[in-house]
Amino acid sequence: MTPAPHYPIAIIGGGLGGLTAAAVLHRNGIASTVFEREVSRSVRTQGGMLDIHRDSGQLALRAAGLFDAFLSRIEEGAEAMRILDKQGNVLREEPDRGDAGRPEIDRGTLRDLLLDSLPPGTVRWGSAATGATAVPDSPGRHEVTLADGTTFTTDLLVGADGAWSKIRPLVSDARPIYSGISFIEADLHHADIDHKSEAEAMGGGMLFALGGDTGIMGHREPDGSLHVYLGHRCDETWIDSIDFTDVTGARAQILELLDGWSDNLRGLIEHADTPLIPRRIHALPVGHAWAARPGVTLLGDAAHVMSPFAGEGANLAMFDGSELARAIVEHPVDVGAAITQYETDMFPRSEASAAESAESLEVIFAPDAPQGLLDMFASFGPPDSQSPPE
Repeated sequence: MTPAPHYPIAIIGGGLGGLTAAAVLHRNGIASTVFEREVSRSVRTQGGMLDIHRDSGQLALRAAGLFDAFLSRIEEGAEAMRILDKQGNVLREEPDRGDAGRPEIDRGTLRDLLLDSLPPGTVRWGSAATGATAVPDSPGRHEVTLADGTTFTTDLLVGADGAWSKIRPLVSDARPIYSGISFIEADLHHADIDHKSEAEAMGGGMLFALGGDTGIMGHREPDGSLHVYLGHRCDETWIDSIDFTDVTGARAQILELLDGWSDNLRGLIEHADTPLIPRRIHALPVGHAWAARPGVTLLGDAAHVMSPFAGEGANLAMFDGSELARAIVEHPVDVGAAITQYETDMFPRSEASAAESAESLEVIFAPDAPQGLLDMFASFGPPDSQSPPE
């Protein structure tokens, strides 16, 4: 019987966190293998814009030796932000200062930058992990099973496989719980030509149009489209009450949430060029942690998935990846010491971000919204004075 292949470091998940870990390891002469469920890098688009923070995502890119390449790919003007009420009145407008505090980049562009930094064969595409178990009598070694039934073993198993991680059960019984917010996602193409009033409402960067338990958030994309999320505070089963296969009926039902809103804000849903995609927002408990386990750890959403309202998810995943890689570089022959160093620093860092995210959710969907968000930005000073804290 042929033994299962062995990989010294196996990273489950080829998102930004897993790829950053592999990139930093590679830069320091340490090989790893990334197992990604998608069948290729181009099988789907990778989402919208990301603002990359100076104290997390940017540090990770520096550790990977990719910071200058990143700066050459940022979208000028995309840091602009505006807050509207549901009548479409602009209540606060933050300009793009161009100071690289939180520069914006397309998620797909950033992922390609990380992928292109890795040696060929580092990413094993079409390799979805379905579970993992500890190997008896081999402390720290794990066997991973893939969807095609094959297995492999590894001395360091890194779960970077998102909110519904197949690796998390090795270290924790926790599962994400519904946050109370559901999203409806849509896109409007060729906005300045075909959707002029909606483009005017969106502005040049990010939009927050808020009204109590419902809000519209979005961003102008590099290709001239508008990427939109309608967020609604509701029961977890609300999405199930809508038949999204009935495109016209679903749109009409969702537009009922926007009765009394301005036409250009309603138009972000009413005139969307794509189907309306429902998404429930889940989060792990604030302060999620676990006792160290030999040979296995988690990063990114697998470790601390949180609501997206603090903008930390991608940045934290990338920083997790770089910090785990740094710990491995500093303890190349002691996996246990590397895991302990990484987790000791990661737990309080992620707890602070998760708490901020949970607090921001309450601000954005408060009964008096957008007042809480306006008050938060007012504490930073006038719009032309300084950027919010990093």
